[in-house]
Parts: sequence; structure tokens; C-alpha cells
Amino acid sequence: MKRKLKKPFVYVLSSLAFITLVASITYFGINYIKEPKKETLESGMFDIKEDVNNVTPVVNTDSILIRPYFDSDVNIVKKYYDSESDEKSQEKSLILYKDTYMPSTGVAYSNGKQFEVIAVLDGKVTQIKEDDTLGNSIMIEHKNGTTSVYQSVSDITVKEGDEVKQGQSIAKSSTSDVRSDLNNHLYFELIIDGNPVNPENYYDKAIES
Repeated sequence: MKRKLKKPFVYVLSSLAFITLVASITYFGINYIKEPKKETLESGMFDIKEDVNNVTPVVNTDSILIRPYFDSDVNIVKKYYDSESDEKSQEKSLILYKDTYMPSTGVAYSNGKQFEVIAVLDGKVTQIKEDDTLGNSIMIEHKNGTTSVYQSVSDITVKEGDEVKQGQSIAKSSTSDVRSDLNNHLYFELIIDGNPVNPENYYDKAIES
């Protein structure tokens, strides 16, 4: 003869089962909250799939070459001499001085009046020269074998040995005998690994590239 469970006993078993179920749900819920999924960020400005709490920029903006002036109305008045350009462009990139033609190893900028000259990158002033023929000049050495030279300048505000910041005012545009036909201007040279290059090909780009 089968024994029947008494009602009080059934109630106790049901209560225990319910309590066990609730405890299990609570336990797993708490542990799930403690370990949230890591969010990832996929963007050209950051390393792909990095933890959002440890994002590293890909490009250091301090290494991007800027123009040696702020004035928006400054234009090129003498281009860099490119041996691979057409003959007409090469003729316009020659400098005539005392019946002698010389290739322009930099770019001359002007807006018809005096303007502020700024450092194109962080660096150290390694040379300041006063020269009536070429005009006063400033040489700044930067990282990665890069040197910038600012000729035909006046009102120089830095001295040899100074550490300068990108965008810092270092002088004002002026004149020189060798480029007297350009009147007030800045003659800018960019030298990479000992070789002059066309700075117009490097503006707004990371100098490492």
C-alpha cells in the first residue's frame, strides 16, 4: 500500500525548491554583472579592437609638418626647382643673381607685405646667420634627420640653442639681395637626410612617412 505524502511535507518541499531556484538565478545574475563584455572601438584614429579604457592614438600630431606661416593670403612667388619637371617650370624655378642662374632649393612665399614666420615642427635652433646676400637665416634641427631653414627674415626672436615648439613665432619676413625681385618674402628650405626637398610635398603629412 502506497504511502501518501502529507500536505505540510509537500508544502515544505515546494518552498525549498522555490528558494533554490531563486538563489541560483540571483547568483548567476550577480556574476554576469561583474564581468561585462569589453567594448571595442574600430576607428582610423585609434588602434583597432583596443579596450576603450586603453586607447592609443595612431598618429602623433606634433610630427605633422605645418606651413612656416599663419597668414592665409601668403602665396608662392618662387617654386622649388624640380629636375623632373618640364622645362617651363624649371625656368620659373631659377634664381638670377649677378648674371648667374641658380636652381631654387627651397620655396619663396610672399603676400606683398611683412608677415610672421613660425617653426614648422618642434626642434632646436642650431644656427642663426646675418647675411646681406641671402638675408638673415635661422636653421632648426628636428627629429628623424629633418632640418628647416628660414631665409630672408628679420626681427628674429630666438637664439642658437633654443628649443622651439611647432607654431612658435621665430621671426618676420624680410628681403635679400639674391632675391631682390621678390621684395618682402620668406625663403624656406626643408632638408631631409642631408638633401633639400620640395616642402610643398610634405605639408600636412607625418614627417616619419
